Amino acid sequence: MGSLLETKSLTKKFGGLTAVDHVNLTLEKGELRCILGPNGCGKSTLFNLITGVYTPTAGHVFFEGEDITGKPVHIIGRMGIGRKFQVPGIFDQLTVFDNIRVPFFRDQRRSLFFQPRRESGIDDRIMALLEKISLVDKANLPAVHLAHGEKQWLEIGMVLARRPRLMLLDEPTAGMTVTETRKTAQLIRDISSEEKITILVIEHDIGFVREIASRITVLYKGAVFKEGSYEDIQSDESVRRIYLGRSG
Repeated sequence: MGSLLETKSLTKKFGGLTAVDHVNLTLEKGELRCILGPNGCGKSTLFNLITGVYTPTAGHVFFEGEDITGKPVHIIGRMGIGRKFQVPGIFDQLTVFDNIRVPFFRDQRRSLFFQPRRESGIDDRIMALLEKISLVDKANLPAVHLAHGEKQWLEIGMVLARRPRLMLLDEPTAGMTVTETRKTAQLIRDISSEEKITILVIEHDIGFVREIASRITVLYKGAVFKEGSYEDIQSDESVRRIYLGRSG
């Protein structure tokens, strides 16, 4: 199918600290990949480099063959890269429905508050998204009243509303109950299979990773340590040692 995202020798240093160290990562179109690793291994910094939050010290980021290294965040977003942060970035005082409306109006440079409530096609798309993220029955509820897991799903819906070609999900199950985690795994699998969106997930919950990942990249001390299937990673003793913090 061809690669959608590629990083070449991507490096980020903060003073004497190397947070990302010559990372070469290739993500194929339609792929669902997990990035696994202990705290502080450079996972979120890698996302910040891909999305333009940070400018790399060295190396490049390519999206569909185009060098996007150093481009502004909003330009990268408009190219089709959507990101969900670990802490949900939703609008608490807006309804669930209007949270999903926000991306439509932001992309079209129009105001959410000075448009008629009904607009051809958009409301149907919003309700379809709410159905997908299991929040259709809470469409008119202020988002502040959602449970933590539901807020995570709402932000996933907000990313989907922009029709990205690549979704970056930063610990999407953080703080969730076991039941919410299972539903999130199913949601991500559904998005991957039904929407054909390429998805890159940062996660530390190995059980969750087992549920969704066809391929895993392990980061350690900012560098790619190992790549392979869940079975490859799970059976690797060196990965177990670094993930449990027993490696030097």
